[in-house]
Amino acid sequence: AVRNLTSLLNEVKPEAEIIAILDSINSTIEWFGIHPMPELVFMDIHLADGSAFEIFDHISITCPIIFTTAYDEYALRAFKVNSIDYLLKPIGKEDIKHAFEKLDNLEDTIPENGSRRENKEEELLHLIPIKGDKLLPVSIDMIQLFYIKDCQVKAVLTDGVEYNFSLTLDELVDCLNPSLFFRVNRQFLISREAIKDLDLWFNSRLSINLH
Repeated sequence: AVRNLTSLLNEVKPEAEIIAILDSINSTIEWFGIHPMPELVFMDIHLADGSAFEIFDHISITCPIIFTTAYDEYALRAFKVNSIDYLLKPIGKEDIKHAFEKLDNLEDTIPENGSRRENKEEELLHLIPIKGDKLLPVSIDMIQLFYIKDCQVKAVLTDGVEYNFSLTLDELVDCLNPSLFFRVNRQFLISREAIKDLDLWFNSRLSINLH
């Protein structure tokens, strides 16, 4: 994986300097503890001693991160930790080019005070397996609600079609912007844009009607 990524970087961004290759959580924590922050990090989710997300429990990585993985189910968690792209293996030259284009666009949106614009919810949310070996890319504005049925989380899209979703409602609540989605009870997490109107209900409760 390292050799492939290095080869692609040499093609797409020959001026880039690879300053470290780290294969574990511990070596990454140690490296960031004694070195200046790099301009960009490519991060595989599965490292030699566990999940890369454990790194963020110990250190703060403030530079942009591009995740590279064979698994789509970590996309939401990735965008919660300063990720600007999520590349699914096998990674090709066009994937790297597109990732650097996103980085350039992001840098153009940084205001004078240096803080980055918070727009992660506008990025790709998930890749949902559908018929056969196909994956459906789903963005946040395509989803009306999530709900639990038979111990399985379902995502309902704007066209009314439902798909199984790999994250739990608790994980979704942690990842999604509360100004876009809110959890109405233990079973439903709904988009504010999906609300048509509300009715007064018994016991001082409300009934929410969706589009």
